[in-house]
Amino acid sequence: MSEAPELDQDPYPEFGRKLFAGPCDFLRSCAKLEQLPGMDRPEVAFAGRSNVGKSSLVNALTGRKTLAKTSNTPGRTQQLNYFDLGGQAYLVDMPGYGYAQAPVEQVRDWTRLVKAYLRGRASLARVFVLIDARHGIKEVDKDALGLMDQAATSYQVVLTKLDQLKAAERDARIEETLAALKRRPAAFPEVLATSSRDGIGIAEVRAAIARLIDERR
Repeated sequence: MSEAPELDQDPYPEFGRKLFAGPCDFLRSCAKLEQLPGMDRPEVAFAGRSNVGKSSLVNALTGRKTLAKTSNTPGRTQQLNYFDLGGQAYLVDMPGYGYAQAPVEQVRDWTRLVKAYLRGRASLARVFVLIDARHGIKEVDKDALGLMDQAATSYQVVLTKLDQLKAAERDARIEETLAALKRRPAAFPEVLATSSRDGIGIAEVRAAIARLIDERR
């Protein structure tokens, strides 16, 4: 006879594994609010400085190498890119902030789009804000976090490129990041640390998303 599962066992790592093992398909790119899909399911968004690894993280989460486009050129993601996660939720790859090889007016348009999206999207469960673990939270990141605080949009920091830090530096970076978030009203008080290349933390991000979807249902 098999042992009964412990009552306090966290079900979300397994829920997350199954969720991301299923289909995930590109849905559409949106340059205007009226192009967004209906708010018929929860959605989670990924934000961060240009070239911080948003597309790489989306690809790692879904186990697909080319679902989200990656580029060494900062500012490649210029619209809100929607992905349908098995009909259960939307994943949203947001335009990178801080730098973009694009005309100033186009950057302004993206900024207006993002602000309107954060303030008016009731189905948005959380924004995962990606921070390069090598550098920690920079001034441009603080500006983005302040925008989400003002919009009362729940967000959680995800450190990327953890493999490029020495083991002794990793815990220090996490603690430093947590300390910087303590007084921010919309910040979720837990930092996720990842490496898309090595697979570090990917299961934890999947579990966090699975929990959000379940709570929204």
